[in-house]
Amino acid sequence: MIKKLDKLIIKAFWQPFVLTLAVVIFIFLMRLILVYFADLFGKDLGIEVYFELFFYFSLITIPIALPLAMLLSTLMTYGKLGEFFELTAIKSAGISITRAMQPMFVITVFISVFAFWFNNVALPWANLKGYRLLYDIKTTKTTLNIKEGIFYNDLPGYSIKVSKKYADNKTLKNIVIFDHTKNDGNKHLTLADSALMYTIMDKQYLIFELFNGNDYVEDADKTSNTNQTDMVTHAFTKSKVVMSLAAFDMHKTEEEQFKHYQMMRSYDELAKDADSLKRDFNRIKENFYDNSRSYYLFEMNRLPLPLTEEQKKLKKMKMSSVDSLIKKRDNRTANPFQVLDFAISQTNNVLSFAESNVSALKSKDEDFRKTNLEWHHKFTNAIAVFVMFLIGAPLGGIIKKGGFGLPVVIAIVFFILMYVMTQQGDKAAKESRVIVQIGAWLSNTVLFLIGLYFLNKAKNDSRLFESDAYIVYFNQAKESFKKLKFSKRFFNN
Repeated sequence: MIKKLDKLIIKAFWQPFVLTLAVVIFIFLMRLILVYFADLFGKDLGIEVYFELFFYFSLITIPIALPLAMLLSTLMTYGKLGEFFELTAIKSAGISITRAMQPMFVITVFISVFAFWFNNVALPWANLKGYRLLYDIKTTKTTLNIKEGIFYNDLPGYSIKVSKKYADNKTLKNIVIFDHTKNDGNKHLTLADSALMYTIMDKQYLIFELFNGNDYVEDADKTSNTNQTDMVTHAFTKSKVVMSLAAFDMHKTEEEQFKHYQMMRSYDELAKDADSLKRDFNRIKENFYDNSRSYYLFEMNRLPLPLTEEQKKLKKMKMSSVDSLIKKRDNRTANPFQVLDFAISQTNNVLSFAESNVSALKSKDEDFRKTNLEWHHKFTNAIAVFVMFLIGAPLGGIIKKGGFGLPVVIAIVFFILMYVMTQQGDKAAKESRVIVQIGAWLSNTVLFLIGLYFLNKAKNDSRLFESDAYIVYFNQAKESFKKLKFSKRFFNN
């Protein structure tokens, strides 16, 4: 019976889990399209490029989708068991709610382990490939679009203007072409009464077939400085201008330019990066005194013995610059403002040095916190799957509702709660308002305690979400209030 029960629960779990996972991934892909719509489309890149991009970002959204899918599917599984009194029958057979959750507990452990592996291995790879491809698409120029009456300058080396563009998108009227390919200014101008525009060789080249026009070339004779500039004019009835469309091709950026981002690093790489940043931070602090000594000039007077360690260090410093100033002062030949200007200059140098060190320390500390935070999220994203199971399974047994009604509402509420706490915890950690461990684990800790509360309620057959229970509590409170009011009136009389 126990094995049949386990199979029943697992079978009821997989269908909503896979469906929810697919729906959440689809929603996040729609969000990607809405955010980057202007950058993604209108560039004639081919459908295979977009399929590749959506594949990578589907993988990127899996760590976010897994906790929500786990929460909703467990809510629906145990809610359906409760709705059709199967959970009541299980309890009447002497099987506790915790034992009924055991098969899902095992499944959740496996999914959590998979989530950790995915966050550590597959996610950095998907982030690197996906964001590199997104960058390449964003930096690719839009498809050739010459408008009437406006100079078009997106073709490198050319500036083009047409007065009329017909509906076939090929026939042009009154065309002006400035050729800047030699970077010598507006010295080559072509005017034509009409033209045909089309591409060849799989859209690698753009052809302007010109009719009834003139070609003007301003040719400076460089053999003599006294010669005036010549203008060469060539009239034609038909001519062709060939332009390369290589600027509209998508160029692949080297992946090395993106590998240093934290989201594209594995668990081990993040740990090494954090150690390196910590060493650099400590090195800047430790070397601050020695590096700042060159900015300070001291006139040493006789000091009382024994000297402190700080006084010994000061005594060993070079005094050449100070000595020269002292000699000038003693000979009364130095301008007093010269000494003051020198002191102000040294003070500004010290302030600039200190500010640069503070800026470097802040930068290292910020990078260290981001790296450490990403390292913790390798674990928190995996544990979030288990935490959502701990909320969803007992809560489903309490509400006793299956389907996509109330479970969806509750799942969305807890998912938003998790997302908001995660974002706020990360922000507080990056701004040094809390330590990184608290910021990273805040969401999981709070939701884990909520899950324990629901588990305790489910074990005690709580009627937490049944309106009848609250009506009974309200009537009891009402009766108690009436008795208290009667007692006060009786004693007053």
